[in-house]
Amino acid sequence: MSRALRCLLVMFLLLCGAAPVRAGDDRALERGTAIIDPAILRALDQGRLGLGRMLAPERPAGTPLPNSELFKLSSMLPVREALTREFDRYVERHSASLPNESIGVGEGFAFQLFDRALLDSADVRFVLAGIVNRMDRAYVAPDNCGEIRLIYRLTRTDLPPIGENAVSQRLPMTLNLVLKAKGEGNDASLTCREIARRWLAAGSASPAMEQLSGKNGPLDLINDRNIQRIETNLQIAHAPKSAVRDFRTDYLMKVFDYDAAAKRFAEAPMENQIDRDRILADEELRRDFKTWLLDPAHFSELDRGTLVIPERFLARAAVAPTPAGFDVSDLQPEFGLVQGEGASGNAVFSEGDVVGALKRAAADGTRLQNIQSLAGFERRLNDVTCAGCHQTRGIGGFHFPGVDWMAAKPSNSTVVPASPHFFGDQVRRRDILTSFRDGEVPDFSRSFSNRPQLRGSSELAGTEYSDGWGAHCYLPAAKPSETDRSFRGWSCAEGLACQVAGKTSHMGMCFVKGR
Repeated sequence: MSRALRCLLVMFLLLCGAAPVRAGDDRALERGTAIIDPAILRALDQGRLGLGRMLAPERPAGTPLPNSELFKLSSMLPVREALTREFDRYVERHSASLPNESIGVGEGFAFQLFDRALLDSADVRFVLAGIVNRMDRAYVAPDNCGEIRLIYRLTRTDLPPIGENAVSQRLPMTLNLVLKAKGEGNDASLTCREIARRWLAAGSASPAMEQLSGKNGPLDLINDRNIQRIETNLQIAHAPKSAVRDFRTDYLMKVFDYDAAAKRFAEAPMENQIDRDRILADEELRRDFKTWLLDPAHFSELDRGTLVIPERFLARAAVAPTPAGFDVSDLQPEFGLVQGEGASGNAVFSEGDVVGALKRAAADGTRLQNIQSLAGFERRLNDVTCAGCHQTRGIGGFHFPGVDWMAAKPSNSTVVPASPHFFGDQVRRRDILTSFRDGEVPDFSRSFSNRPQLRGSSELAGTEYSDGWGAHCYLPAAKPSETDRSFRGWSCAEGLACQVAGKTSHMGMCFVKGR
């Protein structure tokens, strides 16, 4: 087994076998920014926040919506049809590129395909697995005050749990119902400040249902009239380790905007998911994308992580292969866009283009937070995409698998309901909520997906999220002049050493010295 693969395996064991790190005062990192309590989620799923009630409010409370009914709803028919097309495209591409590796449903195939029949089954449904406050995305649509996300996990309902520690039959697919934090279903006088106040107040202690859903609770503001879109993420295929390849898992991601007038979801471009192949194949598109992104204002937004790329450059679907590792490869969304390793002669950006943009930023006094080099530009260009972000510090291809409250003992079934990327970002998100609540202008910037933005806080110091065991790190070059300025601060806590996990990258993870 290669060193890179060993490191990835150790990281997987870390994610699956360790409880979420708590802050120094033993308060959960997600306080005020997410709801992950199993008992609360069970009650909400069986009430008005069940997927059936959100998509079809006329349904009686407590009536589960199986997939056999879900995708027959007029609003959901376009979703089902689009997923069918993506499956067909995936199989067609696979057959053309890997004709000697079989693909189909079941263990007898080299690539084991997700069983599409589950999308029409009466024995499968989407279960509320978590609620996440994303007011940190208010820079996209300020009038909406950001987003609130109801995350549902696909789960079998026909197999009862066996034994005390049994887990329910969760399946590798999530449906993210994205709501406007402030939408048509809310009073016009509602402010972003009030929404943030409610979330932070509910997170100040272990919240009870009344604090969350009562008249002054944050969930009292949620209803079907706030629906903005649906985001789906599913493990479309899995290839176990074999004589011809290491293990690989592909995740299909799609987005569907909600048309409130027609009461239907419609296939839509994915935010910041650069359509690499289409851009590289079209000279005019390459030129326009280069001009647009290197504009000083847009370059600064890319650095801050607040970039919103125009739709003409975006894809309507993405397949994110994992594990992607640390080395540059064609598994990454930005591969080939920057001249250098693996890039063809029609790359969009040259090293001179990026160096020139950095010099212009320095000349006009723009303080860049993350991009300090060509490698920093490549990494940021990669992690602003949906696929690139999900390949970074995820649990497989998911950042929020969520809790499994249908298990016999929910507290034992899902020890880590979300990825290190998710938990590491909570300090930043809570800082933004606090700014809203206090009437201040929020700082929406974020760091690279590999390393959280600390915001001057010591809350994450020494944890797997920042510089503790399992944290992502950078091994400086032998010559200080060759150390990449974008990553030189990615160090390990005392007693730990950075072990490189790639052949060409200086990126690695923090481990105990000598191990």
